[in-house]
Amino acid sequence: MAFSTLAKNFQVCSRSHAIIFTRASRKASTNVGFIGLGNMGGFMAKNLMNKGHKLVVYDVSKAATEALAKAGATVAKNPADVAAQSGTVVTMLPNNDIVTNVYTGKDGVFEGLQSGSILLDSSTVDPSVPTALEKIANSKGSFFLDTPVSGGVIAAQSGELTFMVGGDKQIFEKAQGVLSGMGKKLVHCGGIGMGQAAKICNNMLLGISMAGVAEAMNLGIRLGLDGKQLMDIINNSTGRCWSSEIYNPVPGLMPNVPSARDYEGGFYSGLIAKDLGLAQGLATRTGSPIPMGALASQIYRLMCKAGLEVRDFSSVYKFIQDGQKI
Repeated sequence: MAFSTLAKNFQVCSRSHAIIFTRASRKASTNVGFIGLGNMGGFMAKNLMNKGHKLVVYDVSKAATEALAKAGATVAKNPADVAAQSGTVVTMLPNNDIVTNVYTGKDGVFEGLQSGSILLDSSTVDPSVPTALEKIANSKGSFFLDTPVSGGVIAAQSGELTFMVGGDKQIFEKAQGVLSGMGKKLVHCGGIGMGQAAKICNNMLLGISMAGVAEAMNLGIRLGLDGKQLMDIINNSTGRCWSSEIYNPVPGLMPNVPSARDYEGGFYSGLIAKDLGLAQGLATRTGSPIPMGALASQIYRLMCKAGLEVRDFSSVYKFIQDGQKI
């Protein structure tokens, strides 16, 4: 079913859903659950705690949950246990299959879900995933929004993420207290799945622009230009973009970015490759040409094959520079 049709159908039902929410929300816990404490999720969860929210957390990594426990979070035994103790649940997970399994699998969120709960998935997945999960949540008297984010690890750490939200607007308004604990800009993009549509378009452009900055910087430095000078010229000229100004891929030019620490601790190349693959799938589905997106997808897939899958995606600079594993 087309997303526009889904959005219209959801609007028709929103009034009855709002009535259910008003009645059921009295039963829901005020705790916030958080599942997925990786490079992004760990900082997002900490920011919620810093804003005064009581957290119940789960991750497959014991080290990740122990770090939050030391800060005062309650560690749950599985996703169902998180949902049983929380009125709002946030998930930040790697891909379609893991998101689906965390919600619908054995000991998944839906097994422990409280009536009236709000589920916020900040993962980046195909829009069909939140569309399916929202239907299950509604059947259980609860609510689901897709809430992917932009800004990277830097914005996750500072609490300045941008949230792109798909789903019922009334539920979005109810969720703003939690979302604002992790981000500074909250954008309602339309019906369910539209947050993911916005995020995938953004990440396609991000992958293209980072590869472009890496190519330009590599060419300039090989021509004999000073890297810092070239970066300054670009950032005060028409080539300026986030990848050049905030997250430059050349080592030694900027502090506190992955290129300054051997491309560790950022947004994995494997994840941008996954996102570019999602963009290709949606382009095929809608008949939209994305020649630059397709080329960027191939570049990052080759990077993963070269051993850069778990290095930050700005390591495309090193890949373009010598085509070898770091």
